[in-house]
Amino acid sequence: MSTPGRQISKVLIVGGGTAGWMAAAALSHSLKGTGIAIELVESEVIGTVGVGESTLPHIRHFNQTLGIDEAGFLKDTKATIKLGIEFHNWARKGDRYIHPFGDYGHPDDTVSFHHHWQRLGGEAAMGPIDDYSLPIQMARRERFARPTTDMGSLLSTFSYAYQFDAALYARFLRGFSEARGVKRTEGRVVDVALDGETGFVTAITLESGERIEGDLFVDCSGFRGLIIEQALKAGYEDWSHWLPCDRAIALPSASTHELPPFTRATAQEAGWCWRIPLQHRVGNGHVYSSAFMDDARAEDILMDALENEALAEPNRLRFLTGKRRQQWSKNCVAIGLASGFLEPLESTSIHLIQVALGYLLDFFPTGAWDPADAEEFNRSMSMEYERVRDFLILHYHATERDDTPFWDYCRTMDIPDSLTWKMELFRERGVPTSYEYGVFLPPSWIAVYIGQRILPRRFDPLAHAIPEDAARARFTRMKTEIAALAETLPHHGVAIGMTRPPASAAS
Repeated sequence: MSTPGRQISKVLIVGGGTAGWMAAAALSHSLKGTGIAIELVESEVIGTVGVGESTLPHIRHFNQTLGIDEAGFLKDTKATIKLGIEFHNWARKGDRYIHPFGDYGHPDDTVSFHHHWQRLGGEAAMGPIDDYSLPIQMARRERFARPTTDMGSLLSTFSYAYQFDAALYARFLRGFSEARGVKRTEGRVVDVALDGETGFVTAITLESGERIEGDLFVDCSGFRGLIIEQALKAGYEDWSHWLPCDRAIALPSASTHELPPFTRATAQEAGWCWRIPLQHRVGNGHVYSSAFMDDARAEDILMDALENEALAEPNRLRFLTGKRRQQWSKNCVAIGLASGFLEPLESTSIHLIQVALGYLLDFFPTGAWDPADAEEFNRSMSMEYERVRDFLILHYHATERDDTPFWDYCRTMDIPDSLTWKMELFRERGVPTSYEYGVFLPPSWIAVYIGQRILPRRFDPLAHAIPEDAARARFTRMKTEIAALAETLPHHGVAIGMTRPPASAAS
């Protein structure tokens, strides 16, 4: 039985899917040799959400830490490379920009590139800022090469992530975890037992009647929050007034001859549609607000957006944006959808799983249970969620669209104070928020600000250090150099070991 003073001998993970098997993989790798047993309970009947196919570059560190071979991973998960996210119709209908996983300009810039660009007249005089980003130019041409560690090279100015089949990734990590001693138990949880004195979780009971005990419980049960909410009543912070989309429809379709190394997010009447190219299919979905659109209309929009035939029936999802008030309560830590959900707009769900696992390992109880561990975990995760929340709200609020009630609401809604000052700081001085901790670096904020028509009133005066004629000549050379380099790189499909049919042979 779990008690606050007992040494942990067993971790019980409740729920599989991406969150459960990422937890199993990370814990089995990091706790190797400690004698701590790890068991995962999941039900094939319940299944998983399975829409998390697009990731951020941090996933590469997770895989590398586990010693996962990239080539094998790409093959087994049908993955493609992701250099960024392309946004259509967000600030205005017809607008298009890419949020790249990389910086703008040349690595030897001493003043942030956008200040030079603004000083020289911005897009009107120097062309789109996208022209000065190597990952964007690679993405546009369906090219890819891995970045270099030579900090003087343009090939050092970007990173990359993956687009993969979430179910295949969970299967991949299951094999990894079971090879390292993780026990998998099939079954549906019907009861959670709590200690009458401490309130700690002592065991779960399966539909079969089997009782499974543990010392530390990791709740990966999805939106239901079987332990963290249904048993421990951790509470939930509702952020739907800032992030009003509350439904999604996911639908795979057959591959096209195109293999762009980026995810596409196209704004619609009351939300947006995603397109994620994988090796074997295309992932599609429509995220929308039920307060502004009915389900039938949402499905029609998704079906109209498909570029090829559907491969399955639509998967309809409902969610409430926000997070648990306590993601670590008693001896239970919620990971993944059980901890909260901030919608898939910037592909942060898998990243937040990864971050939570990192903090869990940092504060892993090694003896007596110290409430400070849970408090610091909850403080750290709240900070991570709030910073992601602000970045997502920016996409909706930084718009000039008033053509539908949804966009009019987003454009005029009150936003958190933490985002208000970030936006004003950039509008006034061109300074993006910089964090010691937090997933999105200044180039990401710059990409969305400028992509959605928030331009600084002033630029860094240090940009004047380069004479204007020299600066213009340098920009022209840089733009030409970036485009030429992108053209020389391998096709995306070739770079990841795929053989693609020629366009004329594609259906």
